Amino acid sequence: MPIPNAINRLESNIRGYVRSFPAVFKSAKGAWLTDALGNRYLDFFAGAGTLNYGHNNPRVSEALISYLAQDGIVHGLDTATVAKTEFLEALEEIILAPRKLDYKVQFTGPTGTNAVEAAIKLARKSKQRSHIVAFTNAYHGHSLGALALTGNQYYHDLSYGSHSNVTHLPFDGYLGDLDTAQLLSKMLEDGSSGLPLPAAVILETVQGEGGINVASFDWLRRIASICKAHDILLIVDDIQVGNGRTGTFFSFEPAGIQPDIVCLSKAIGGGLPMSLVFMRRDCDTWKPGQHTGTFRGNNLAFVAARQLLEYWRDDQLAQQIQAHGTTIESSLKDLHGRSNGATKAVRGRGMVWGLEFTDPEVAGRVCKQAFSNGLMVETSGAKDQVVKLLPPLTISQNDLNLGLSILGDSLHTVLQSTIAPPVFYVPSVAGLDLGRHSGSFASFL
Repeated sequence: MPIPNAINRLESNIRGYVRSFPAVFKSAKGAWLTDALGNRYLDFFAGAGTLNYGHNNPRVSEALISYLAQDGIVHGLDTATVAKTEFLEALEEIILAPRKLDYKVQFTGPTGTNAVEAAIKLARKSKQRSHIVAFTNAYHGHSLGALALTGNQYYHDLSYGSHSNVTHLPFDGYLGDLDTAQLLSKMLEDGSSGLPLPAAVILETVQGEGGINVASFDWLRRIASICKAHDILLIVDDIQVGNGRTGTFFSFEPAGIQPDIVCLSKAIGGGLPMSLVFMRRDCDTWKPGQHTGTFRGNNLAFVAARQLLEYWRDDQLAQQIQAHGTTIESSLKDLHGRSNGATKAVRGRGMVWGLEFTDPEVAGRVCKQAFSNGLMVETSGAKDQVVKLLPPLTISQNDLNLGLSILGDSLHTVLQSTIAPPVFYVPSVAGLDLGRHSGSFASFL
C-alpha cells in the first residue's frame, strides 16, 4: 500500500521514518506491527527506544482503559492528582530507595529534549556559570539548547544561531587507547587551555544515535571524580539507554556513580509522552513556575509508567535483558566474522547493540532489505554506518531469534549483490541452528 497522498501532500519534508519504513501501519502488539494490508513486521526499532516494554503492553492498556472509564484526569499541568501521586510513590519505592538515590523529580515538557533543556538550564542556574562540556558523537535533542550539545553536524545550521558556551571533548574511545578523561582533567587544571570552568558535564553512558559507542565503567568513574573535584555537575542523559535498555533501570548503575542530574524520557511512559529530570536535592534551586510547560503533567503517562515500574520489583526482567543481550552479541559477532570485511565492529550493552559497516551505504541497504523481509531496524552514527538493534526488552526468545535470522538473511542478500561472497551461513542463536538461510522467514511466523 503506497503512502497516502494526504501525508505526501500535507506533511512537511521533515518527515523521516516514513521514508525508512514505507508502510501504512494499522496495529501493533508486543514486538510486532501490522500494516493496512495485513503484512507483519518484527520491530527491532521500538520507537527509537520508546517501546522497551513492547507495543500496547497489556499492563498499560488495561490500566488506561480503566482510568479513562472512570473519567480520570488527563491534563493537569503541575497540579496534584491521584495518578501523579501514585506514580511518584511507586518510583520512590521501586526505583529510587533501593538504589539509595535521594533525587527530587521535575516533570518537563513531553519530549527528551525538554528534559535536556531543563537540566542544563538548572545546572547553569545552580552553579551561576554558563559553560557546558559535551562529547563527540553526542546526541541530546534538537531544540536549540540541546542542539548545541549534539555533535552531528547534519542537525546544525549556522542560521539557527550561536552554539556558544558549549565545548565538545572526545568521548571514551574516540582517540583510540588515549584516556580522554585525562584530557578533560588537564584542560580544567590549565588556566590557559581556553576551557572555562563549566557548570556541568553532560554525557550518555552509551551513545545510541552516535553509533553505539559504549563508555567503560572506569572512564565514567573518572569523569564523575573529575566533576566532583572541580565542583562541576554531572548530567547523565539516560533518555534512550535508560529504562532498562542496558540491563539495569539506570544505565549508570554498574559504574557505581551517582550523577547530580539525570534526564529520562522515551520508555518511561510506555509510548505516551513523558519526560523527567532527576536532581540532587541541593541542586533544586528553581523558584515556583520558573520553568514550565503546558504538557508537563500527562496523567495518562503517569498511569502507564506506574504499571511499567512493576517490572522492576524483582530482577526477572534484568536477567532476561542480560540473556537476550548475550544472544544478540553472539549473533552479531558471528555475522561480523563472516562478512568478508564488510563490517568493522560490534558494540553494545544489554539490549542496545550496533553492527558497524565499512561502507555506510551498505548499512543503509541492509536496513532497507531487512524491512522488505519484515524486520524494522535503523542506522545510527555520524555517517549512518551502524545498524542499530533496539528490540523490546520483553521480546520472546523465539521472536528474538527470528529477528536475528532475518538480519543475517538481509546481510547475506546485500553482500551477494555487492561483493558476491561465498555461501553465507546465518549463525546459531540461542541453541537454534538456523543453518543455510534461504531468505524465506514465513515458516518462523
